[in-house]
Amino acid sequence: MTTLSFPPAPSDKAALEEGAAFSPRFDANGLLTAVVTDAETNALLMVAHMNAEALAMTLETGIAHYWSRSRGKLWKKGETSGNVQHIVSIATDCDQDAVHLSVKVAGNGATCHTGRRSCFYRNVSVRDGKAVLIDLGMKPLDHKDGHA
Repeated sequence: MTTLSFPPAPSDKAALEEGAAFSPRFDANGLLTAVVTDAETNALLMVAHMNAEALAMTLETGIAHYWSRSRGKLWKKGETSGNVQHIVSIATDCDQDAVHLSVKVAGNGATCHTGRRSCFYRNVSVRDGKAVLIDLGMKPLDHKDGHA
């Protein structure tokens, strides 16, 4: 359990956008969007969600924690696979309703549950008037349990 808490967002827009207080604006479900990139390459790895506890655990431990919407519980990224995400830096956007985590991934470097380095391994395109997915050729890295 964490002891870190976050103040409510200020009503003053200037204080929110230019002030020094970190006051994350969680959505109606108590979640904050987290965009995750590789600290060395800046490659987009994943997008996830954090509740206040996950954000606090991430800040306190230096290891990425998220809220799993599908499992309804706190999730330490890489806990079962060993592909833990070590925080290099955390930034917030202008209105503090999203965070950007720059990470170094331990283990074999897989971030996606499919075993790939990134969850973004297909492009969306239009062919013959239909939206289709184009595989970018990212092959799964060697992993044992199906969870990155």
